[in-house]
Amino acid sequence: MTAKAQRRRVFWQILLLAAGLLVLTVISAGSVYLVNEARKDSKSVLHTIEVENQINSLLLEVRRAESSARGFLLTRGPDLQSDYEKAVAAIVPALDKLTRQISDNPAQRDNIEKLSSAIETRLDQFSREMNFVKQGQVDNATALIREAAAGNITTTISNLANAMIREEERLFRIRTANSDQSQALAASMTGIGSGLVVLLALISIWLVRRSAQARDEAEGRLRDAYANLESVVDERTADLREANNEIQRFAYIVSHDLRSPLVNIMGFTSELEELGGDIFRRIGGLTHVPADGPPPAAGEIALEGPDKQLSADFAEALGFIKSSIGKMDRLISAILNLTREGRREFVPVKIDTRELIEAIVSTLAHQAAEAQAEIHVAPLPDLVSDRLALEQIFSNLIDNAIKYLKPGVAGEIRIRGRTKLGYAIFEISDNGRGIDPKDHQRIFDLFRRAGTQDKPGQGIGLAHVRALVRRLGGTMSVSSELNTGSTFTITLPITWNASNRNADQ
Repeated sequence: MTAKAQRRRVFWQILLLAAGLLVLTVISAGSVYLVNEARKDSKSVLHTIEVENQINSLLLEVRRAESSARGFLLTRGPDLQSDYEKAVAAIVPALDKLTRQISDNPAQRDNIEKLSSAIETRLDQFSREMNFVKQGQVDNATALIREAAAGNITTTISNLANAMIREEERLFRIRTANSDQSQALAASMTGIGSGLVVLLALISIWLVRRSAQARDEAEGRLRDAYANLESVVDERTADLREANNEIQRFAYIVSHDLRSPLVNIMGFTSELEELGGDIFRRIGGLTHVPADGPPPAAGEIALEGPDKQLSADFAEALGFIKSSIGKMDRLISAILNLTREGRREFVPVKIDTRELIEAIVSTLAHQAAEAQAEIHVAPLPDLVSDRLALEQIFSNLIDNAIKYLKPGVAGEIRIRGRTKLGYAIFEISDNGRGIDPKDHQRIFDLFRRAGTQDKPGQGIGLAHVRALVRRLGGTMSVSSELNTGSTFTITLPITWNASNRNADQ
């Protein structure tokens, strides 16, 4: 064979191989795409069926609750009361599951909002009916039933559920047709691809043989590179482990060394308190010494006027110092526990949230007075959660609210709370300088701060707060504009335990 013919053969072989590979790639890609589309369509059809079943289950629970409530009104049977309570307990989870299932459908989201509102209204009516019956107020219960019937809430719930079912049936028809079409196209494409695969088999064998040697060489190079990579990874892992241990040792040393001066401060504060008492007793004694008689006994001395006010201010200042010392001591103890245990385990206890926040406010009273700020604490829901974590969360947010008030403007800080579906929602709002919307995420990043840097800080407070909130199974967000104040919203489970813990902890 001449060189020209050999070159021509090689050219046609390469051209044939390229054409075959191109066709095979197109068909393979098309088959994969169509199979995936068919799988998606099948999932959509199954999802539609699940949504319809969930809607029917929700309606069944509502009707079960209604029939049990009516039966209990007529017979006062404990079995009917038990059936009613089980039905009511199943309604909210069923509604939540349905809400998650239809979250990808804008039309259904509008329906679910209306349905949720109607069901909440009906559940409230159920609750009042049952309370009237339990209290023996049958006439009131009957009147409430008539009022509910006149309001057509049950009819509204049925109409909304039926509208959602009709929407899902429409989607079912569309998705079924799409699924059938995708499966038919996938089957056709697969058949064509199979034929071409057989046609290109000989070319593939030749390519495999030719590439075997290159593959063996590549595998050898890869083994060498992998062995080198393992040694590098082991070295970096050892460095990282040593750095982590060094950080823990450093944190332990720092927190341990902080404890010594803190103990001295606590001791000298106690001595200062005793010394202050002696001083004011002497002042009182000097003030009440009679001109022609012996000095009064220590127990008979009573300070008056400026001396009395000075004594009260002195005692108040010592109280602030002791409160701050106690807070610092708890923080140092927490750091020591973290360094000893690697990570502190949260301990859920029942917490009077208002009492906890008022204690925090009292420790910050001096800063609030200097900033001319008033802190208003509304009634708050109690929690079962970790006390130290909550102290750190609210202390940081209230301290930031005081710190970033607008100069020359009387500050107003409000702390509110409410409950919803097993969660407590807390809002800490102020009328301070506010935060630019573009910095709303930045402020939660570690060592990142936003706005004018005229206040001391390292940029770790809000990052730590958000991490604590997540570990407690909650969420945290901020709403703010420049010069209009800020509102931080924290959502926490009312009852926390280890199973509630967020995956981000």
